[in-house]
Amino acid sequence: MVLQPRPPTSSVSDAPGQRPPGDPGPGGDWHQVMTFQPQSPAGATPNATRRPAVRRLLLWSAVVTVFGLAALAMTLLVTTAVGLQAAILGMVSASLALGIVIPLFIWVDRLEAEPTRLLWFAFLWGALISTLGAVVLNELGVAFFAGRHADPLVVGAVVVAPLTEEFFKGLGVLLIFLVARREFNGVTDGIVYAGIVAAGFAFVENIIYLGQMYLEAGTAGLVGIFIMRCLVSPFAHPMFTVCIGLALGLVTHRRRASSAGIVLVGFAGAVFLHALFNYSAVAASQNYLVLFALVQVPLFVGFLLLLRWARNRESRLLRDVLTGYGMAGWYTPAEVAMLASPGERRRARRWARGVGGRPAERAMEAFQDESGELAMVRKHLVHDGPDAVWLAREQRILEAVTAHRRVFVPQA
Repeated sequence: MVLQPRPPTSSVSDAPGQRPPGDPGPGGDWHQVMTFQPQSPAGATPNATRRPAVRRLLLWSAVVTVFGLAALAMTLLVTTAVGLQAAILGMVSASLALGIVIPLFIWVDRLEAEPTRLLWFAFLWGALISTLGAVVLNELGVAFFAGRHADPLVVGAVVVAPLTEEFFKGLGVLLIFLVARREFNGVTDGIVYAGIVAAGFAFVENIIYLGQMYLEAGTAGLVGIFIMRCLVSPFAHPMFTVCIGLALGLVTHRRRASSAGIVLVGFAGAVFLHALFNYSAVAASQNYLVLFALVQVPLFVGFLLLLRWARNRESRLLRDVLTGYGMAGWYTPAEVAMLASPGERRRARRWARGVGGRPAERAMEAFQDESGELAMVRKHLVHDGPDAVWLAREQRILEAVTAHRRVFVPQA
């Protein structure tokens, strides 16, 4: 990759610095830094009126209102269906599954973390909007097939539910893609947003299933369905919806008509996997172990391999882009190697804590986080051209990483 650098105004030191006490040793020369004074790019004049604040207020008011009404509606639906006690038991049990699912997607997203507000939006969309829309359309679909099929509930599980649920979950990922394009940087981001949306959906769906089973079979039924849904297959919904996130990630920098086709293929893949999984569950009464081994286990293994591929892909992207900045004098080669390796990142944070205590460790964490964001900014600049907003963000990050570095390496 050829990087068009913004060269330092002061000279760059070629000599490596002294190894500070507590240096982790071989491969850990990422503290040997270069000094520079970054130049500010030409940016857009900020809006001096109050309109941006008014727009943000209106937007957040609309979001809070929609989510609030959806939360009220879902609370009434769940408590009416299973009662307050069963709903509380179901919510507590379903929360344990979140402790398995959410950390995995946070791990995938570690090198370039997404904004917390968008992760919350994704989770709430899945938990409230997607579930509410799916409940309504699923009921209508089952009613439509009643009398037209020997078992409308089977058709509902294999045909109706995959279509409606993946549509509403995918709509949430698409909204993030359209509204927050500057935070949707590729395949990994698409997988993470889709996974969080699906985790929210599965959370509320599990509450309903767990509560209903508690009413029907008591504690034994609750424990049984908890094991099946929350322990054996907690990643079911994320496995399906990541197909949509993957497709949107692939078209992040495309402006071709084929982009819509790729997204539709992703949606079709999500629906197919959802239908296949539901069919294996419906038919499991007679051949559970066989179908579990042939369908659910391969899907889960493929899902884990996809997450690992996405994580490694982002690591390679980070290394390649930051190498370009290193050639321009912003990073040393060892710093780039550290930033592209999760293990080296952890080792660097431990080293910083040993050298300068908690303030230095926090500075190292910020240095790593900002560097990951810088790689995504450069990716947009390469694909989309010199945009004033991206240039200003690049400048801010370059100044920030320099300031963070001076905390854990004072002589920098």
